[in-house]
Amino acid sequence: MDNNTAQFWIARIEDHFIGTFTFDLGRYFIAAGLLTLILWLAKGWSDARRIQNRRAKREDYVREISSSFRTVFFFALTGLTTVLMVEGGIIHIHKGDYSAGLFAVEFIAMTLAHDTYFYWMHRALHHRRLFRATHLHHHKSRTPTAWAAYSFSAWEGVAEAAFMPIFLLLTSLAGIAYIDFAIFIFLAWMIVRNVMGHAGIELHPAGWVDSKWLDWLTTTTHHDLHHSEGNHNFGLYFTWWDRWMGTEHPQYKERFRSVARPLLSRRETGFDAA
Repeated sequence: MDNNTAQFWIARIEDHFIGTFTFDLGRYFIAAGLLTLILWLAKGWSDARRIQNRRAKREDYVREISSSFRTVFFFALTGLTTVLMVEGGIIHIHKGDYSAGLFAVEFIAMTLAHDTYFYWMHRALHHRRLFRATHLHHHKSRTPTAWAAYSFSAWEGVAEAAFMPIFLLLTSLAGIAYIDFAIFIFLAWMIVRNVMGHAGIELHPAGWVDSKWLDWLTTTTHHDLHHSEGNHNFGLYFTWWDRWMGTEHPQYKERFRSVARPLLSRRETGFDAA
C-alpha cells in the first residue's frame, strides 16, 4: 500500500468514526434530553407517576452522562466496523427504492432478534463472575433517569453494541440485504425505548398490564424494578422472555397499577379544585 492510499484510508476511517460517534451521541442526547424536558414541563403529572420514593441525586446525573460518552465511543467503534464491512462487501445494505411491506418485516425481525439478544446478554452479565466487571456500573443507577440509558462500563458497552454488526453479518450470510432506512428507524426506536425504560416515571396509561393486546410490551415500571430490586425483568421491548424463563418480578403488575394513573386525570394536571 503506497503512502497516498494509506492516507486515503486513514482519512476515510476518521470520517466514518466521527460520523458514527456524532450520530450515536446525538440520538442519546436528543432522546434523553427531550424526555427529560417533557417530564419537567409536565411536573405535576410526572410527580404523580413517580415509581420510586427516592430521587436521583446530582452525582447520579453526572455519572450517567459522563459514562455515556464512553459508551458512545465504543458504539462508534462498532459502527465504524459495520460501515467498513459494508464497504468491503461483507455486509449487504440495500439503498434506494423499497416496499413498505419489506420495511415492516425487516423492522419487526430486527426488533425481535434484538429483544432475544438483549435478554440473554443481560442475564449473562448478571452472572456472579461477570457482574462486577461488566454490569455493576449500570446498576449504580438504582433510581435511574433517562440519562442512564447509555450508562455502561466499557465491557457492557461492547456487548450492547455488538448486536448490530452480528445481526447484519448473519443476515448477509443468509443472502438478505437489509434496508438502510429500516436500520436507521430501528436505531431511533432502540434509544427511545431505552430512555423510556429508565425514565423513573411510568409513561404508559393505566390498564396497560391488564390488556391482552398490550401486556406483552414492557413498561417503565418493568425495567425500574430491575434497577431497584435486582434479578428480575431482563427484557427490553417485550415481557415474553421473562415470563417464559420465570424471571418476571412477581409484583410487577401490582407495582404498575400503584403508580399508573389515567393520563388526563384532573388531579395530575393540577386542575383538581380540591
